[in-house]
Amino acid sequence: MAGGVIVANDGNGSAVDHGGRLTFSVVITCLVAASGGLIFGYDVGISGGVSTMEPFLRRFFPGVVRRMAEARPGNEYCVYDSQALTAFTSSLYVAGLVASLVASRVTRAMGRQAVMVMGGALFFAGGAVTGFAVNIAMLIVGRMLLGFGVGFTNQAAPLFLAEMAPTRWRGSLTAGFQFFLAVGVVIATVTNYFASRVPWGWRLSLGLAGAPAVVIFLGALFLTDTPSSLVMRGDTARARAALLRVRGAGADVEAELKGIVRAVEVARQGEDGAFRRMAARREYRPYLVFAVAMPMFFQLTGVIVISFFSPLVFRTVGFGSNAALMGNVILGAVNLVCLMLSTLVIDRYGRKVLFMVGGAIMIIAQVGVAWIMGAQVGKNGSEAMARPYAVAVVAFTCLHTAGFGWSWGPLGWVIPGEIFPVDIRSAGQAMNVSIGLGLTFVQTQSFLAMLCRFRYGTFAYYAAWVAVMTVFIAVFLPETKGVPLESMATVWARHWYWKRFAREQPKTSADEPTGTY
Repeated sequence: MAGGVIVANDGNGSAVDHGGRLTFSVVITCLVAASGGLIFGYDVGISGGVSTMEPFLRRFFPGVVRRMAEARPGNEYCVYDSQALTAFTSSLYVAGLVASLVASRVTRAMGRQAVMVMGGALFFAGGAVTGFAVNIAMLIVGRMLLGFGVGFTNQAAPLFLAEMAPTRWRGSLTAGFQFFLAVGVVIATVTNYFASRVPWGWRLSLGLAGAPAVVIFLGALFLTDTPSSLVMRGDTARARAALLRVRGAGADVEAELKGIVRAVEVARQGEDGAFRRMAARREYRPYLVFAVAMPMFFQLTGVIVISFFSPLVFRTVGFGSNAALMGNVILGAVNLVCLMLSTLVIDRYGRKVLFMVGGAIMIIAQVGVAWIMGAQVGKNGSEAMARPYAVAVVAFTCLHTAGFGWSWGPLGWVIPGEIFPVDIRSAGQAMNVSIGLGLTFVQTQSFLAMLCRFRYGTFAYYAAWVAVMTVFIAVFLPETKGVPLESMATVWARHWYWKRFAREQPKTSADEPTGTY
């Protein structure tokens, strides 16, 4: 039987819990791994702000500066519609897409920890190149190095967190990646706000990308790889030692290790590649669907392009450069606060409740922005928006960010990190990251053109997608709260729809009382 459908249970229909505690060791280990989110967050926060700095635009994109001067009064929606400018942002994600696919094989061969070290080193190199860039070519090369770092780290860190965290706290600890991503956004937006006051501030903003890269690089050097990764590479002794250190006294380490070994043995029964199994085998259908749906919906919340381009959106509705950058700082702070609240309840109320509440909030916010911009800026973008309405746009944008920080922000990393069986876990996460980065490239490359052509309808477009994804999650996502990774197939085998693809393995007399795998 394929590894994706082997189910662990206790014979009574409940998943096995091996009793791991929230030890100091596991907290520190997960904090270090989660800090990998800093580099992605810093880039998300820094790109849009730098794109509004006139010294940066004059040096690399003088056509945008000329259009800004000619657009007063004019079509405010189209001032920043420049493919070269969006290529500055989106080039990172093409490189990240390629790197995440390569990282799948590297992770299986070298482990999660080694890939995080490589990601930190590549991101540091990219920060140095962009900080000292003298032409667009150098700027794009630096962005591609940053993308390689993001692709490697985003592929490895969520898997590391999901595999190291005790079952009871897996949601909160895995959400730490998004927490650090949000911290990176706040740091970047604050940096932009103060750096914009000096002519060379854009170099400071871009060059400081090396700081979060150093954090993950040095931190990852002191980490031990995950038990699952060590067993996959044949080092069961080190896997046992890693479990003993992070689970604490009282945990049934031998039972958990047995579950991991059994899952790995089953995984090795498949001779064809992980990607091929996901695509061709019926029992892997649920994982394939969610490997595609989760990153696609994550991107279609609209939060990524809002994070990148909110300073430009705020300037479109009438704010000056500094006020637009301060609006971006506020968005980052709102996201961070809501993410912290979400982390506190994710393992108490479950994943689906957070998705439903966050989805409703985001729909209201996007419809509000679309209505105000349509009524006040006009269809052609030639009308000046009154300040109270501009403030309302900022408020609705903050509301949208709050809904995202409560739901898709953390869960967009938690769910892909925990649903895949061990034999396709690296491939599934690689697919999740690569699709996400590919769609980020498409959106960052097209958002300003969409704003120019669809105008306020752009925000209604995202509201419609949030409605679709909220219904999809409500109907098709099984609740994964409190389910051990090696028992995760249980929830698919009992789901009203997915049970036709996945099925449980009955318990045999040869199995230990602690469960079958």
